[in-house]
Amino acid sequence: MDDYPRFTAAAVQAAPVYLDPDKTVAKAVALINEAAAHGASLIAFPEVFVPGYPYWNWTMNPVSGSPWFERLYRASIDIPGPHLNTLRAAAAETGTTVVIGVNERSSHSLGLLYNSVVTIGGDGSVLNVHRKLVPTWAEKLTWGGGDGSTVRVVDSAVGPLGALACGENTNTLARFSLLAQGELVHVANYISLPVAPADYDMAQAIAIRSAAHAFEGKLFSIVACSTITDEMIEVAAADDPKIAEMMRRPRSALSGIFGPDGSPVVESLVDDEGIVYADIDLARCIQPKQMHDIIGAYNRFDIFRLHHNTTPLRPVVLDGGDASSKNRAPAGPVMGPWRPDGHSDTSKELAPPGAEKPCGQK
Repeated sequence: MDDYPRFTAAAVQAAPVYLDPDKTVAKAVALINEAAAHGASLIAFPEVFVPGYPYWNWTMNPVSGSPWFERLYRASIDIPGPHLNTLRAAAAETGTTVVIGVNERSSHSLGLLYNSVVTIGGDGSVLNVHRKLVPTWAEKLTWGGGDGSTVRVVDSAVGPLGALACGENTNTLARFSLLAQGELVHVANYISLPVAPADYDMAQAIAIRSAAHAFEGKLFSIVACSTITDEMIEVAAADDPKIAEMMRRPRSALSGIFGPDGSPVVESLVDDEGIVYADIDLARCIQPKQMHDIIGAYNRFDIFRLHHNTTPLRPVVLDGGDASSKNRAPAGPVMGPWRPDGHSDTSKELAPPGAEKPCGQK
């Protein structure tokens, strides 16, 4: 390509209005408008920002936490659905590309949730809905796993864009697949994790992972992390002062932006709410590739080969008739450009998996 986008990126570090999807989406819209007013073209939000993270999985036994799972399920969102439409409208009205984590309710199984990362284009199109492949440790009590159809790079106004949720950013093969699809802008979204082992510095861990992917791929990595509120502590601690103290542990959240040499482009934000901004020039990704291009000249594809299965996994395949669109995994653009009447371009509505070519193919 001859054009190398230059733009301002914004990494949002904030807490949701816990377990309240309406107020959390309203907060997200306000943050989108604030970031756009500061010139941001790409706005990244934390993991499962809508309507929050199930901290009780780490602090309660499964029986005690089960009622909170139902509370989270009832507060989660549908895709397509009205909460997503509100976010799409905000992206379209500001002309910004928005990447936001949500708890997504399955359309085929009552009670099934996914940890999903939604990428919305500047015209309100849903470019991708990525479902976290493997919920981490205690998260398996809440979320099902996604499939390879949503591990993909999309063409966006800010360049080839990919996203992974939290611990997925330690998955070398998932990261390599995004790089090999041409990723130049990566969004990694996280939650504040004060419930990790006492000697674990979450802020440092986020910085290490982000710098590693940026350096290995010679790209820009935008990192957005949530923060902890008293309401979250009240729920997860359940009157246990030791757990409450643990959940207030410092250095549990970091948001920032890292460049193709692995260095921070701007000072990262630790623990506090706020928005980190940085100017990005994708042309800076060119020269570093001359030395180490792991998806090009600095690899041996006659020796190493990655197989990425992009087939959507479905609970049932119905032969002899039209299968319900509800069983389609949300691979590729799910909804077309936003319209003021709240409808979408139906030519892209629930596009069959594989209908769109990978980023960079004509």
